[in-house]
Amino acid sequence: MAILSVTFPFFALVLIGYLAARLRILPLVAVPGMNTFVLYFALTAMLFQLGARTPIAELLDPVVLGLWFLSGLLIMAIAATTALRRKLGWLDASFGALIAVLPNSGFMGVPLLTTLLGATANGPIIASLLVDIVLIQSLGVAFSHRGAGEKRSAWAELRGALTRMSRNPLPWAIALGGAWGATGLTLPAPIDQVITLLAAAATPVALFTIGAVLAREQGNTPDGRIRTGIRAFGDVYWLAALKLFAHPLFVWLLGRGAIALGLPLSESALVVLVLAAALPAAANVSVLAERFGADNGRVARVILVSTVLSFASFSAAVALLT
Repeated sequence: MAILSVTFPFFALVLIGYLAARLRILPLVAVPGMNTFVLYFALTAMLFQLGARTPIAELLDPVVLGLWFLSGLLIMAIAATTALRRKLGWLDASFGALIAVLPNSGFMGVPLLTTLLGATANGPIIASLLVDIVLIQSLGVAFSHRGAGEKRSAWAELRGALTRMSRNPLPWAIALGGAWGATGLTLPAPIDQVITLLAAAATPVALFTIGAVLAREQGNTPDGRIRTGIRAFGDVYWLAALKLFAHPLFVWLLGRGAIALGLPLSESALVVLVLAAALPAAANVSVLAERFGADNGRVARVILVSTVLSFASFSAAVALLT
């Protein structure tokens, strides 16, 4: 009950946002505006504050960064390989890999894990977010162009993906916060208050927006109905299982191996990373899939299924690890 008292309000806000959009209380045309507010204002303010309060050594811990990157590559390889065996092509294989590995760290993970674990979660969760945005997402988008009519070198694809990543405000907010925190200076009180107010809005608005996005993407499926059954879902169950179970398991196994080898990885940091991996799939992958022409219905269903199932699976992971 102590765990549910923390996790339930977070998932309840997602459900409220879903119902508000599904019942058209919230117009679907308002969802992009809410996404913009969270991404460019509220969440950036929260990450700036967390970056400023976290030592640079924790933000750029090489063991944490390497562990998260390696576990992500393994999940991506499994998801992409199984999709290619099903003859889906590189575009859908790449976005299947992204949806199987990218957790909803920004909109859900940062506020949820800092609430559950306190300030000790700041460094590992922000480091994992940096790897996801800068490396994992860039690699996935780069590989999605393989097999397309226009032939470009792998370096050109990766460079284009990194250019798109540079337009994402979240890593810049973390970098600026870390740089400001390293100076030891404090912001003028009025500016600090503005940032604090924006940061306070990040958690409820972000969670509400996740639900609204899920409702919107469900409405974009051909029949607009929730699909049930293995055949209807295709590999959605498989991708959701990779996200919710295989990813945290790989992180835990690699983390235990790193500790056994004597690498400087704390138990608390490993717990944060495992719980971050146990989060549901990232909602922004649906936006990327739509932009690049992948099967967005498939991606949206993975997000929906993993979000619903994660209420139980994430709570169980917290009970096991804390």
